[in-house]
Amino acid sequence: MIEPLPQAILVDLDDTIIALTDSIGPCWEGLCAQFAPRCEGLTAEELLAAIDASNAWFWSDPERHRQGRLYLEDSLTEIVARALAGLDVDDPALAREMAEAFTPELRSRLCPFSGAVEALQYLREQGVRLALISNGSAAGQRAKVDRFDLEPLFDCIVIEGEFGLGKPDARVFCHALECLGIPPEQVWMVGDDLEADIAAAQRLGIYAIWHDYAGRGLPTDSSVRPDRIIRSLDELA
Repeated sequence: MIEPLPQAILVDLDDTIIALTDSIGPCWEGLCAQFAPRCEGLTAEELLAAIDASNAWFWSDPERHRQGRLYLEDSLTEIVARALAGLDVDDPALAREMAEAFTPELRSRLCPFSGAVEALQYLREQGVRLALISNGSAAGQRAKVDRFDLEPLFDCIVIEGEFGLGKPDARVFCHALECLGIPPEQVWMVGDDLEADIAAAQRLGIYAIWHDYAGRGLPTDSSVRPDRIIRSLDELA
């Protein structure tokens, strides 16, 4: 049974509207192929493996993750420097250069998921009010909003680096609800992060829809149970 549309929907940005994660691996692969020749005896495959391990370590800690996404270039420099150190390469300038090259390389690969923007346009046409709530730096997330002309689709935009708080903090959701002027029981939340988007929204009585863009299904050890699971935003429309 198709459920009637709510009065408003809160929507995450990365890996919900914009395909981010699937672009990161190829981005690092390209950079490793470019920079590895500058390290004598080091292959691109060895550098990539070290960066993958360093990335996994860095982003595994919630507090490091929170700080790191707000100061991404510094975080990337630390990640690359740690990877190089593990390969006995002490070259801070190279780590910084590689980190600085990451953002424009990633930006060139980013695009919205197929049908995502059209689905949001349809929802607006149906009278559904929309709010974008996104973690990340002000400059980085605004650049994505501007590049893909997303601002006209939303009645409210809450970006962590601008608002001063990020998901799963309840105040982020409450601020969006206040901007929309709609109570939580008449609102949906759509996002890819089971804790930050789904569980956090459910704690406030918001109907939470998990965007399982990769189609992998819920992790077996997950205690979070979304109210609904979709593969793409056009399923809402």
